[in-house]
Order: sequence, then C-alpha cells, then structure tokens
Amino acid sequence: MIRYLRYLAVAAVTLVLLTVALANRGTVDVRLLPEALAALTGFSFVMQVPLFLVLFGAIAIGIAVGFTWEWAREHKHRATATRSTREVKRLERELAVMKDATSTPRDEVLALLDAPPRKAG
Repeated sequence: MIRYLRYLAVAAVTLVLLTVALANRGTVDVRLLPEALAALTGFSFVMQVPLFLVLFGAIAIGIAVGFTWEWAREHKHRATATRSTREVKRLERELAVMKDATSTPRDEVLALLDAPPRKAG
C-alpha cells in the first residue's frame, strides 16, 4: 500500500515539474559576470538556456548545499557514535577475556562435571 502511495507522490511531483518546464520554455541569458564588471575585466560569458533549466538548476544546487551543510553539521554526532561503538567493542573483548579467565575450573573433578556429555556412537 505504501509503495503505491510513493508511486502516486512521484507521479504528482513529475507532473508538476513537467508543467513548470512546459510553462517556462523561453530562453534567458545567463551571464557569469554583471555587464559593468564584464566590460571592466574584458571577460564576458553569456549563455542562453531555457528558464526551466535555470529554475531546476537553482533547486538542485540548493538541495546539494543543504545536504552538504547538514552532513557537516552532524559530524560531531557521527564521531560520537564511532567512538561509542569502538568503546563497546573494546569492552566486549575485555569481558570475553575475563569470562575465559574465570570460567576455567581449577579442580579436575569440577572440569569433568562441567564438560559436555559425550555422544555414544
């Protein structure tokens, strides 16, 4: 059921994006520098692209910047989780060593009693 809702949501978003793209097919000039600065430096880069590409490109850049910002912000949480995992593994190894050291019986009779029964055959 959830899968079909996801497909429905993707179809709705696709329809909206397609409608926006068709409504903004006109070309616009995209400049690297403002005209005054381009005249001053002598470097002018102008590209004509459809407006919907400018819109979608701005959205994609915004999402990428947001994801990068969140990834950097959460670094301390990932570092804490890594340290905690490392500490838990170290303590588990230490506990296993302590169990092995204390679980060996000192008496031969106790060792025979604690030994697993042998299967006949």
